[in-house]
Amino acid sequence: MRALVWIAEGTWEACVAQASRLVPEQAEVTLLHVAPADLEELVAGGRAGLLGRHHPAPGPPLRAISDEEARGLLEAARAALGRQCEIITRRGRVEREVVAACADADLLVLARDGERRLGPKSLGPHARFVVDHAPCPVVLVWAERPPAIDTIPPPPRHSRPRRRRGV
Repeated sequence: MRALVWIAEGTWEACVAQASRLVPEQAEVTLLHVAPADLEELVAGGRAGLLGRHHPAPGPPLRAISDEEARGLLEAARAALGRQCEIITRRGRVEREVVAACADADLLVLARDGERRLGPKSLGPHARFVVDHAPCPVVLVWAERPPAIDTIPPPPRHSRPRRRRGV
């Protein structure tokens, strides 16, 4: 069995805890972190302009900071998992990189990343895409304690059916 655990800021602890409970000891575990590629482009665009005003002093390259943070997060996740595992970092469109990494996986563990209530909005756009497109079974966990049952949104209001004219 090959299990992939998506490590993301703010939710990784729940994913690692669930993986340690569900994934057998003899399974191959991979911890995956994906950094969004568009972040660097956004920052570069901001530094390029400010409508001709002075440019801020350059700091460390954003990619180096991002890579260091990803390594730290993955090492913390590996320590929390408490067993041998592979760690992978990717950069690109987050949801597509996670789905691509699932190509050889038998199981994916990820956390809800949307609103903290029951219902479809408990999945953000990245997690929704991954859940809808993952080529393997998915274990979906809450990053924190699950919300109460009374957070389920009310059913949609149905209007009266329209009558067709001329029928």
